[in-house]
Amino acid sequence: MAKKSLYLLISCALLSYFVYTPLPDNIEQPWKLMMTWAFLRFQMHLSGILEILGLPPVWYFFQVPPTSDANVTVTDTLFNKVPVRVFEPKQKSSTMRRAMFYIHGGGWTTGDASWMPYDNLARRVVNKLDAVVVSTNYRLSPQYHFPTQFEDVYDALRWFLRKKVLEEYGVDPARICIAGDSAGGNLAAAATQKLLDDPEVKIKVKIQSLIYPALQALDMDLPSYRENAHMPILKKYDMVMMWSLYFTSDKALREAMLANQHTSVESSHLFKFVNWRALLPERFQKGHLYTSPIHGHSDLAKKYPGFLDVRASPLLADDSKLQGLPLTHILTCQYDVLRDDGLMYVSRLRAAGVQVVHEHVEDGFHGILAFSMNFKAGQRELNKYLKWLEENL
Repeated sequence: MAKKSLYLLISCALLSYFVYTPLPDNIEQPWKLMMTWAFLRFQMHLSGILEILGLPPVWYFFQVPPTSDANVTVTDTLFNKVPVRVFEPKQKSSTMRRAMFYIHGGGWTTGDASWMPYDNLARRVVNKLDAVVVSTNYRLSPQYHFPTQFEDVYDALRWFLRKKVLEEYGVDPARICIAGDSAGGNLAAAATQKLLDDPEVKIKVKIQSLIYPALQALDMDLPSYRENAHMPILKKYDMVMMWSLYFTSDKALREAMLANQHTSVESSHLFKFVNWRALLPERFQKGHLYTSPIHGHSDLAKKYPGFLDVRASPLLADDSKLQGLPLTHILTCQYDVLRDDGLMYVSRLRAAGVQVVHEHVEDGFHGILAFSMNFKAGQRELNKYLKWLEENL
């Protein structure tokens, strides 16, 4: 009996060690977040084992088939050879409908339009806005590197924005929103910039909506990276790893990015676009000292110039390029390594004269909308987001 009790005590201690994560005081449902984070970490470890065994990653089992219901017709199809999932209201309409072109997150390495959180989000948008939703896929790292992901998304977007396609789905060309979360927010911002100088695309988007977007790969030492380095759902190490895999499988870039020494002297002029000392509101700078970047790896910048490309780091766009951007909605979370990327973009867009609506979630963490079904804060923010879209799209 004593031996069983000892085994039980050890098991409980190990479980607590794996599950427990220190969290800020104002996080609602902290134990639910800890359990979610522990479950995600378990999935990551399991995916590595499955990969070694030549089996599908664990994420594969979170995909849902294109299932229509009483209100929504769901179809998997191809837009210019890119797989997309289209959600359409079943009820007939006498007028043209608004539309959302959505790009999933996952750090360019995982994710799918068929994942349950994105399937649920699309259905909510259809039901609340009576809108058509196109949820696009794109090829992933490490099998594919930049600019493949961007090109897949942009090819699908260009296909959708053709007059013939919009008419086929009954979409009003003046009421289209492009949106994405995390890496999807990165791709949405980059695609919206690209649309501005694409003479072949006559129809533009009315709104870009960037949900805790990753917007720059130059400075990995922002205050948000310092404060939230070990915060669920996205640690600094994981974000840096996904950034580096976006460009190459060469681990040298990852190590240099972790040390924030991956840029070259030749790229020093770009840091004015991501200088958090000039771009962050004062309250996000408190307690932090700005240090100039150490340019230590000119060879990496030459071998993998992608992280200096505006299509990968939309914050690097010149002010003159930003001026033509549409109404922009940006959501940031206090406890997120990507917080300051979004905050700096808000500052730069407003300075360029772009109309920006900024929603900052004081008790929010990365992925809060994706986990909206599980957390009160997520449900609250999703309802606010849908209401804003209903009023502005």
